[in-house]
Amino acid sequence: MPISYDHIMSLNTEGTESSYSDKEAMLYALGIGFGRDPMNEAELPFVYEGMNDPAYLKTVPTMATVIQWGGGALRTSGINYLMVVHGEQRVTLHRPLPSAATIIGDERVIGAFDKGAGKGAVIVTEKKIRLKDTNEPLCTLVSSTFARGDGGFGGPSTGAPEPHPIPERKPDATYEAAILEDQAFIYALSGDRNPLHRDPKIAKAAGFPKPIIHGLCTYGTTCRAIITNVLGHDASKIVGYDVRFSSPVFPGETVLVDVWKDGNVVSFRARLKEREIVAINNGKCTLSG
Repeated sequence: MPISYDHIMSLNTEGTESSYSDKEAMLYALGIGFGRDPMNEAELPFVYEGMNDPAYLKTVPTMATVIQWGGGALRTSGINYLMVVHGEQRVTLHRPLPSAATIIGDERVIGAFDKGAGKGAVIVTEKKIRLKDTNEPLCTLVSSTFARGDGGFGGPSTGAPEPHPIPERKPDATYEAAILEDQAFIYALSGDRNPLHRDPKIAKAAGFPKPIIHGLCTYGTTCRAIITNVLGHDASKIVGYDVRFSSPVFPGETVLVDVWKDGNVVSFRARLKEREIVAINNGKCTLSG
């Protein structure tokens, strides 16, 4: 049954309350590759709570994408989730993420774009998350979902958000980040338990030769590369993190993160070393100040 433009544009959820703890903060960091070297003291504060120091534990800004996972405005959209891939992700941080918090989220659909029958649809949602105890804004997430099996519903074909342009000059630097064979199993524990990322039969039914890594896991992996190599492990400098997903990543592949730094903007893309294709493009990491 085709999706309905009027129905999907009416979807929203308000006042969703949830909590996360330092356990979820550390688990997320592990899921994107922090802590692989137990002797790396610069990375330790992302995966270890310290000894009697509540301020020791650091959070990764891209954790904003999982602190309130599940449900959401699209749960009654009617799209075929076996044919869904992440199109774009944008995160704006209004303040650094605490290592534990109770939060309130409001989400709505802000766009639905028809690429045509057999070509899919792009659904754009916006979620605003605030702290329960103070009502202060914490972060805003704008997500584009590419529904490969839901084109031809009659919605507009243009008007989707434009991606950040990558500089035309050669990258200022390139950093390597390995995706481990078991990484999808660890990352799934942060909320996204879509079997596409872990079950070979489901992956093949969706047209992939084997399970693919969560797009948001690759997203977080690029953030780890920037935090460790560009920002000297000071994740608090990041106030925005936007990407466009270009190609799925398989477990065991190596991500090459090309970066360009211009003032308070770090532009980036992620290439796959083994296949020489771009997995993430149009990356924009906005820094405070």
